[in-house]
Amino acid sequence: MKTYKTEDLTIVGQITSVYGVKGWLKIYSHTEPMEGLLSYKPWLIKRDGQWVPIHVEISRKHGKGLVAKLVDVDDRDIARQYCGADIAIERSLLPKLALGEYYWSQLEQLTVYTLSDQLLGKVSHLIETGSNDVLIVKGDSNSIDLRERMIPYLPDQVVKEINLETGSMRVDWDPEF
Repeated sequence: MKTYKTEDLTIVGQITSVYGVKGWLKIYSHTEPMEGLLSYKPWLIKRDGQWVPIHVEISRKHGKGLVAKLVDVDDRDIARQYCGADIAIERSLLPKLALGEYYWSQLEQLTVYTLSDQLLGKVSHLIETGSNDVLIVKGDSNSIDLRERMIPYLPDQVVKEINLETGSMRVDWDPEF
């Protein structure tokens, strides 16, 4: 059996709840478009601290979300055991991006510095606002303060440098803001 390492995976969705009585599950997708999640195989979920593959028998868009039926999951009680599980895939399955483009999962946990080397904290997550994405940067005991900052993800304007090798990002941002 193949062993999956967390650092080689990316979370692409979550199993949220059961759907019906025949083992179907509601799926929340982090992919854009949301149906993109359905094309990745295998899906991986954590069981007893290990990432294990699960196999989708059938899936489809349903209303504003997705539903899926897993192989050998034929009733609501068995399906319920999967609720709340994050869905991961191997990063190598993701499409290659153009130079200067990043997946959100690559930006999360980057250490954020100002241009004058002040440590603001780490990117905890991103949110989509319509006009531009926003980095949520949380301060910690190593940063200049414990504040949470919302910094617009505007490459070249605000975000001046991203270095995945060092796990850092430089931003043109006033720490007082």
